[in-house]
Order: sequence, then structure tokens, then C-alpha cells
Amino acid sequence: MKLKRKIFLVVIMALAAGFFYLARKPTGLAGNTDDIKWGVAFSKMFSIEMGLDWRETYLAVLDDLGAKRIRLPIYWQDVEPEDGKFDFSDYDWMVEEARKRNVELILVIGRKLPRWPECHAPFWADKLPEPEKQEKILEAMSKEVERYKNIPNLNLWQVDNEPFLPFGECTTTDKSFLDREVAKVREIDPNHQIMVTDSGELSIWVRAAKRADIFGTTMYRIIYKDPIGNFKYPLPPKFFWLKANLVHLFYPGKPIIVSELQAEPWGPKLIYDLTLDEQEKSMSLAQFQENIEYAKKVGFPENYLWGVEWWYWLKVKHDKPEFWEAAKEIFAK
Repeated sequence: MKLKRKIFLVVIMALAAGFFYLARKPTGLAGNTDDIKWGVAFSKMFSIEMGLDWRETYLAVLDDLGAKRIRLPIYWQDVEPEDGKFDFSDYDWMVEEARKRNVELILVIGRKLPRWPECHAPFWADKLPEPEKQEKILEAMSKEVERYKNIPNLNLWQVDNEPFLPFGECTTTDKSFLDREVAKVREIDPNHQIMVTDSGELSIWVRAAKRADIFGTTMYRIIYKDPIGNFKYPLPPKFFWLKANLVHLFYPGKPIIVSELQAEPWGPKLIYDLTLDEQEKSMSLAQFQENIEYAKKVGFPENYLWGVEWWYWLKVKHDKPEFWEAAKEIFAK
């Protein structure tokens, strides 16, 4: 019994030592909070769903909010509304307006892209068998990469969004197909890096990081989950350090950024179907500021805030500019 107890204690001590080793401050963090770069994600589709003029909203993000980094999903249904007929005019306009203002872009391409229902495809593609649909996705991605690979303000490509997370009205992305997507982008544009993203709280990151030049994590603090309701993750900033060091065990020096920092509500329904009181349960102004401070304590060098359409909706539809103004202070630094 004494021998078994000693072995047990040695194992516990080894596990504890391993945990504290992995939870040390990882390489690649910002030197101080002033070195952290901030950006936003912008969705043309979600702006329309919120009842906004998407062009007006986009220009406000550029000119009033002052964002200098934008993560921009290019939705397949927008650029290929009919089989084989492509229309890039809306995205050409967004890319050009960003270029005029020296705004860097992360262009997100593929089928599993940001915003509900997560998987996005034109109606004509819904009836296709999956193998044929995948070929069509690769064709559309090829057109997108060819069109924008030489723009001066392209920062990097993101291929799919959280491809290993079964969320929304779609499942995970088939690994072999994700590999084909990444390979296709590399083939057409070897001059820009590729980001692959994963859940900050629900994944160990290694599968996504393996396929990426830059790994992007989400960072959520309050979610909604039936039957619990609103739930706040009890995770200290060192939780993200642990996972970063785990990635660096396999892929030393792999850059890691926050591709999606929660700055909007999460409830049992889509935002525009929640009352303002329901929205505030998961995203008050105090929670917004707390999430910013949490991201600073984690220290990843870039953070892309999630919720710019909602801030603008509050500002112009409800005369509540507080979130918009708070974000302006971040981008003014």
C-alpha cells in the first residue's frame, strides 16, 4: 500500500509540474498592452439581418470607429448567386474602401464562415451531392484567391471558420477536404499566410494549428447553453497560456492571435430577436470592458472584436452609442 501511495503521489506531482510548466507565460505575447493590435470582424450578411444599411455600416467602421484591421468573410452565396456566374462587386467595393484608408484585411473563405448558420452556400448548391459541392467550393475559393491575392492591404487568408467545432446548422469540416482547401489557397497564393481557427474554450487547438501558418482562437466569456442559461467561463487568462504552450510543444513558435473576441450578447435567440434587457444579461458595458481587460491579460498580439454590427445597431436604431464610443477609444490608442 505504501508503494502504491508513493507511486500515486509521484504521478500527481508529475501532472502538477506538467500543468504549471504548460501554464507559464508563452512566447509570442505582446510586450505590453500598448503593443496589442485591435481589429473587428465585419459581416455584410449580418448587417443586413440587423436591419442596417451594410454600406453605411461598413463606412462607419472605417471612418468613425477608426478600425485599421478587419476580418471580412466572403460568403459563397454572395459571389456565386447562380451556378458559374460570379459577382464580386460588393466585395470589390469593400476591399477598395479599405485600401483607400490603409486598412488591413483578413479575408475569410470557404463554406463554414462566421455568423449563423455557420455553413453558408447558395441555394442552387444545396441539392448537390457532397463531393460535387466540395468541388464547387474549391472553384469559388480559387476565384476569390485569384481576385484578391495581389491587393496591397491583404494581411492573410482564413480558410473556413472553426472547422473542427460542430456548431450551428452544420457539423465539422471533413479533415481531408480542409486540407484540400488549404492546399488550394497555398497553390494560388504562396505569398500570403493562412489562418485556421478553433474554439478557445472547447478545443485543444493542435489540429487547427497544424494546418495553419497562424492559429486563431475565439475568446468568449459568457455564453448561453440550455438548460443552464447564461454561463460565465471560470477560466483564468493562464488557461489560454496553457493551450498556447501545448501548441508550441508540437509547433514551436507558431503565431497565435484572437480571431474572435466576444463583444456582443449570446442568448437563446439571435440578437435581433432578443430584447435589450435580454441582451444585457450577457453583454453589458461593464462586461465589454471586462472582456477587453481579460484579452489584455492573456496578451496575444492581435485581437479581433466580435460585435461591430451590434454596436452600430444600438447606436443608430436605439440611440445607445455607449458600446460604439467605448470601442472608438480602443482604436484611437
